[in-house]
Amino acid sequence: MKLLKATQGAVREAAAVIRRGGLVAFPTETVYGLGADALNPQAVAKVFEAKNRPHFDPLIVHIARREGVRRLSSGADERALHLMDAFWPGPLTLVLPKKEVVPDLVTAGLPTVALRMPDHPVALDLIREADTPIAAPSANPFGCLSPTTAEHVRTQLGDKVDLILDGGACRVGLESTILDLSGEQAVLLRAGGVAVEDLERVIGRVETQTSDPARPRAPGQLPRHYSPQTPLVLLEDTTPPIPQKEKAGLLLFKARGHQEGMAAVEILSPGGDLQEAAARFFSCLHRLDQAGLDVIYAEPVPETGLGRAIMDRLRRAASRSAKAGRATGRS
Repeated sequence: MKLLKATQGAVREAAAVIRRGGLVAFPTETVYGLGADALNPQAVAKVFEAKNRPHFDPLIVHIARREGVRRLSSGADERALHLMDAFWPGPLTLVLPKKEVVPDLVTAGLPTVALRMPDHPVALDLIREADTPIAAPSANPFGCLSPTTAEHVRTQLGDKVDLILDGGACRVGLESTILDLSGEQAVLLRAGGVAVEDLERVIGRVETQTSDPARPRAPGQLPRHYSPQTPLVLLEDTTPPIPQKEKAGLLLFKARGHQEGMAAVEILSPGGDLQEAAARFFSCLHRLDQAGLDVIYAEPVPETGLGRAIMDRLRRAASRSAKAGRATGRS
């Protein structure tokens, strides 16, 4: 495994790895992706193996130019075009009817393909240099915390990756929003870096649909996902319990009191800014997960804008929920 600063030379080397069927971890504005040639089923199979990812969970295909939509999909309608104009490049994935050129392994046998144009110069340069669309889930073991730095990738995947491009910390810090446009009604499959309110300003009402865990239509739809190794308890209000015997950590939305007895505290945004909170979310959880804790308590954030995506990640990461303020700290 090589870890290289994302210079032009390193990007060219990484593109050569992609072309010969290898795996490259690379930065996007959302999280680091584990990339392979999306049109090479053998290369894509290595992604599933490296992540220990179930084959029924489809992948997102990353493109660098609009022509990639016409190449890979047969159904980009006016809604899709308006959304591309508004949010591409950016943290929005569109699910569209696929063409046969896309291997079934990429789409988990579904008749649709998830497409995204990332808003990161390294990611775009890599795709262009490799001259192929790149299938890339998050560069972490399946179900674990998503990586927002190259060091997160190195720690979690190590030699399972041929090359890691270090492009610094990810700006958005949460995975992309996934929107299904394969039917008449636009359906939100995953909350993410583009708020639903912003989508609705462009195309009107967006429906939210409950996913089937046995047949996910997009990444991140399983009930337990984005999870630290340390048990995480999602509080029902903003007053955490007072730990007694356990070594506890606390994930706060904004700066406040109520930190008595906590071994470690991370604050997503001292001023309560949801964009900053999203950008810091996984890094804060990584630090808490590496602090040798028995439990992590996480307070909820307002479920507006990016807060909806943060709460989605917290609910999937949580082993349970708890009412706060119990003197024993038990729930």
